[in-house]
Amino acid sequence: MKIVFMEADSLGTDLDLGYFQTLGDVTYYGTEDGKVNAERIKEADVIVANKVPMNEELLKDCKNLKLICISATGTNVVDFDYVNRRNITVTNVAGYSTESVAQHTFAMLFYLYEKLSYYDEYVKGGKYSESGMFAHFDNLFYELQDKTMGIIGLGQIGRRVASLARGFGMHVIYFSTTGNHEDPNFERVPFEELLQRSDVISVHAPLNEKTYHLLDEKAFHQMKSSAIVLNLGRGPILCQNDLAKALKKGEIQAAGIDVMEKEPIPAEDELMDIQDSTRLLITPHMAWGTVEARNRLARAVYQNIESFMNGTPIHVVKE
Repeated sequence: MKIVFMEADSLGTDLDLGYFQTLGDVTYYGTEDGKVNAERIKEADVIVANKVPMNEELLKDCKNLKLICISATGTNVVDFDYVNRRNITVTNVAGYSTESVAQHTFAMLFYLYEKLSYYDEYVKGGKYSESGMFAHFDNLFYELQDKTMGIIGLGQIGRRVASLARGFGMHVIYFSTTGNHEDPNFERVPFEELLQRSDVISVHAPLNEKTYHLLDEKAFHQMKSSAIVLNLGRGPILCQNDLAKALKKGEIQAAGIDVMEKEPIPAEDELMDIQDSTRLLITPHMAWGTVEARNRLARAVYQNIESFMNGTPIHVVKE
């Protein structure tokens, strides 16, 4: 089997992927290159990819292609009409990043909720040394106990975030983006009610027609002025231009985003104007990427290839 990694660096340059060579002839490309992608995979039996669109334009000359392994949960890069017509199997990986994303959610929340950037600068900038006081808390912060966490998308990650929030004494409510999800452990509410009641809103939903720009100007108007918004789902669920306006007007207290409408974020994006890290925290799509999570992901891709070679493919996706 000839296996081609199109975006090996997306798994992290610190990981040793040499064990894939036990499966066949493996070629690793750190990053994709639109000018040569098609040539690189022309003889491949197996392609491992993440963000590169798997469509007819790219794959039409791949006569030997039998398996596409998406090194992620989402498979929106795959043209299933085309690959299904060619009987090319597609696999993905689910569940590998639950702990990682939930942990990052609360890392972002604590950083914003306790104004940690302000207090760090207060000390390191010399003001604390000059103050003559042993304590300083002019930039007010509060306890999470008895506050309301509103979760948009109560899937595996959303449920883990909900359980952690409850551990901090928060009341948890959630909005089902499909309208079908029921969880007796948490209170399900309509979208507008979630916006109005939540002290913290955390997004963990998939991107689709129903969730695109779900958090827009109208939504921000309905939130508490003290609300903190976190997006660790998909970038386009939140309208970034509307978020920038809401933050500049003080309609909400703060926001933390790990996923953006365009990645990497353009230097001219309106959010880049907001340099106050007590108001806005942006991380570079890293929430999923603890060392443990990326190792789980790579091992799962390996298992997907191995199971396919053994005639018992797992984690197959048809659409």
